[in-house]
Amino acid sequence: MLGMYILIAAAGQGKRMGHARNKLLLTLQGRPILAWTLDRVLAAQPAWVGIMAQPEDWPEIQTMLSQLAPPIPVLLIPGGETRQASVWNGLQALPPAAATVLIHDGARCLASPALFHRCQAALAEAVGVIAAVPVKDTIKVVTDPPVIAQTPDRAHLWAAQTPQGFQVSILKTCHAQALAQQWQVTDDAALLERCQYPVQVVMGEDTNLKITTPPDLLIAQALLSQSLQGQG
Repeated sequence: MLGMYILIAAAGQGKRMGHARNKLLLTLQGRPILAWTLDRVLAAQPAWVGIMAQPEDWPEIQTMLSQLAPPIPVLLIPGGETRQASVWNGLQALPPAAATVLIHDGARCLASPALFHRCQAALAEAVGVIAAVPVKDTIKVVTDPPVIAQTPDRAHLWAAQTPQGFQVSILKTCHAQALAQQWQVTDDAALLERCQYPVQVVMGEDTNLKITTPPDLLIAQALLSQSLQGQG
């Protein structure tokens, strides 16, 4: 398997969490959320890690890194105003040896190392991959004012997660096209879709939730406690 290069998107803020600061610096079981994410990322034994974050958050992240003492290079990269801009910055900072890259949300602190390896392995035969799980709820398409317009077949609906993985050269080309065309997308898989590249789905994990709102934090605390008990 090729060396694993991972970019962590950690440049957001905590508006939906109800905080003015970066939600990834909020504590979970006594440690910042991002520290738990870094634990999982480093356990996958990557060759290199880059963290896209706003410079004002760098001192706290550097403190985390000094405590974790990772055996590989971990680079802090300036975050952009959007996730898309942050990933663009991260791509420019990748080492020349990086032929593929995994991009992971810093708010997904429970992804297993095995999930990173599954996504990396899938890149041997794909230009892009995304971790995802089949949806369990019935989804409604709703108009404005709120009236149900459609009920899609749940059998074809999957909830996107991260990591998402890509061939670096193709992802850079797609990002450059997005800049030129002023496209705005919510994740890199959508960018490849716009550029007519196929993106393969890798089975994700139900526990790989994204901490976005206060209830998410409570669920993550319970899942993390269960995980730590299992290790003990």
